Amino acid sequence: MNHLALVMPVPSSIAASGIAAQYPRRRAPARQQGALVRRLLDGRALLALALCALALVPRPAQSQARELPDFTELAERVGPAVVNIRTAERGRAGAQAGGTEMDEQMREFFRRFGIPMPDNPQPRSPRRGGPREDDSEPQQRGVGSGFVLTADGYVMTNAHVVDGADEVIVTLTDKREFKARIIGADSRTDVAVVKIEATGLPTVKIGDVGQVKVGAWVIAIGSPFNLENTVTAGIISAKQRDTGEFLPLLQTDVAINPGNSGGPLINMRGEVVGINSQIYSRSGGYMGISFAIPIDEAIRVSDQLRANGRVIRGRIGVTIAPVTKEVAESIGLGKPVGALVQGVEAGGPADKAGIEAGDIITKVDGKVVEKSGDLPRIVGATKPGAKTTLQVFRRGASRDIAVTVIEFEPEKPRRVAQGAETQPAQPKTAIGLAVSDLGEAQKRELKLRGGVRVETAEGAAARAGLREGDVIVTLDNTEVTDAKQFNALVAKADKSRPISVMVRRGDWTNYLVIRPPAR
Repeated sequence: MNHLALVMPVPSSIAASGIAAQYPRRRAPARQQGALVRRLLDGRALLALALCALALVPRPAQSQARELPDFTELAERVGPAVVNIRTAERGRAGAQAGGTEMDEQMREFFRRFGIPMPDNPQPRSPRRGGPREDDSEPQQRGVGSGFVLTADGYVMTNAHVVDGADEVIVTLTDKREFKARIIGADSRTDVAVVKIEATGLPTVKIGDVGQVKVGAWVIAIGSPFNLENTVTAGIISAKQRDTGEFLPLLQTDVAINPGNSGGPLINMRGEVVGINSQIYSRSGGYMGISFAIPIDEAIRVSDQLRANGRVIRGRIGVTIAPVTKEVAESIGLGKPVGALVQGVEAGGPADKAGIEAGDIITKVDGKVVEKSGDLPRIVGATKPGAKTTLQVFRRGASRDIAVTVIEFEPEKPRRVAQGAETQPAQPKTAIGLAVSDLGEAQKRELKLRGGVRVETAEGAAARAGLREGDVIVTLDNTEVTDAKQFNALVAKADKSRPISVMVRRGDWTNYLVIRPPAR
């Protein structure tokens, strides 16, 4: 920032007054005295003008940064579009057996964050001679928040807020109440859309999550403990937190409590950038870490819910795991990128295309899979029926495999291979393994061409995580055919460096790294 630099000449009046001071006994004529006064006044005016100019110079950014933001205008502008959501469910036969009751807000703690429900029996006093409660009457179940997407009554909230509800009541800031209809809810992203019959409603503005920066101020508006339109503030602590299967979440330090769920996370421009959804807690209460669903992902989900009532996702039929740095280096991948295929669904798209357990998927249609969590998000966003090209790293080399994406459906129960045949174990190797050949029935069950069964694992092998019953499929990117060949590979392996083995355990496949003992 350029600062103004003012260079002022000494006024002639000041110079003149200095000269007059040197000769106090000589009186100047009246005309000269008047001119002298006018010049002195002109000099003072010029000095005052210079001081005003300095006051107009912008202050340094450092001093501006010390000022705390004012959220009042944001709260006034966005608050009317934030709603309170109450849910109720009809009484279930035997639901109150034992008379256990608990505050609804505490129930949300336990339901949402997986905390075991404590035993807190509080028997009801029997009503003598009074009417019996009607089990069909809806009973209040929980409280949450939401925000108005469209002026005609579409409201976004969390799926867990309305999950299992028989009745949903939406309350606006002007105290009007509406019974809402659930348009759709997606538990995998925790996004839901409900509809109320109203027009001319205030709506929120949707922000650009891509422009959100770590350290930026944000506010949350919601109904913690049913305290409607409560405003809390904080900053974006981190982005791309992997706490969900299909969504990388925004992490903040904004105070979020039961009842805030479904409310908006708002930037300093008054735009919604997320939906408050989760907290990290060891006690069930706020501990300084909260998470929000990025609004761009939520809008994509809500569009599908409004159009179809459900979310249509693609899948290819694989189970995956992260690639560790140690595994990446040992198999020649270099960097720990991609998703390790641990299992392939029999008859699924990946199986038909030739994807194998132990493959590492590094790209989808040219898009890099940086970490394992990226794969379900990329494939899930692909339209079912579309063909996609996977770049796969297998035994030291990359190859492209075309796969046809199908629609996501509930996972089929996994089958665990049973080993009925037992072959004689070979002598223990230098890395602490004794292995045996697989029987033909075992190979068919596991859909393997070869491999060996671990009979005992000691020393370096045991430290690497190998155990009896594991099936070793490859060693240092070389396919294992039988026990004799495996022992020969171990004998020839360089014992001064780690040895990687691809291991099948039940339906899961993973890489383990064996570090031979130093000689």
